[in-house]
Amino acid sequence: MSYQFIHVDKSASVLSYNAKKYRDLRLRALKESPEAFTSTWDVESSFAGDVWESRLLDPEKETFVCVYNHPNQDPEWVAQVTLRGPLTAAEFALPPESGQVVHSGDEKWHMFSLYTSKSHRGKGVGSRLCQRTFQFLSEKRATQATNVTLRLMVRPDNEISIRMYQGLGFLQTGKCTVEEGLRANGEADLLPEGHLGEKYTTRYGLIMAIRL
Repeated sequence: MSYQFIHVDKSASVLSYNAKKYRDLRLRALKESPEAFTSTWDVESSFAGDVWESRLLDPEKETFVCVYNHPNQDPEWVAQVTLRGPLTAAEFALPPESGQVVHSGDEKWHMFSLYTSKSHRGKGVGSRLCQRTFQFLSEKRATQATNVTLRLMVRPDNEISIRMYQGLGFLQTGKCTVEEGLRANGEADLLPEGHLGEKYTTRYGLIMAIRL
């Protein structure tokens, strides 16, 4: 199979095309694996095109995708992951009870929404997509002496992803809540208004991090 691992271009000339590809993959993810997301297909399928474009244009975020090149067909986006950063110490911080380890001198990034279409799993796509983000971060800091701390948050029952992250060098560094996860993703707008129940405040998600 012919795969490409790319950093999504934010240029105006391709923005509409990329936003449609991103939308199609995201909605497929919400249908195929609804348990992996706090948002839902019902919510996001109603978003207008400019919402998807604004997600790709967010200056805090960088989107990476795996493109499968079908013979004689339009290329298909089959996996995606997003980086948010570089974050300030305050943006990266979590409550002490999280147990998160912080290296004060590091540049800080948060990785989220890693997803691979079901028909392309088991082929190393997710791992190679993560490695593409490592390459981006390495190039971005090529002239700097600082290390990069790259953090993610994952459900403890997502054993396949956890093993993949461990194989890439990520270590468990603490536990998080869904609320903290959404805020770390820059998606606080997805939190319900008013009192947050146990679904959002129970500390059971795993925090994993790697220094690059």
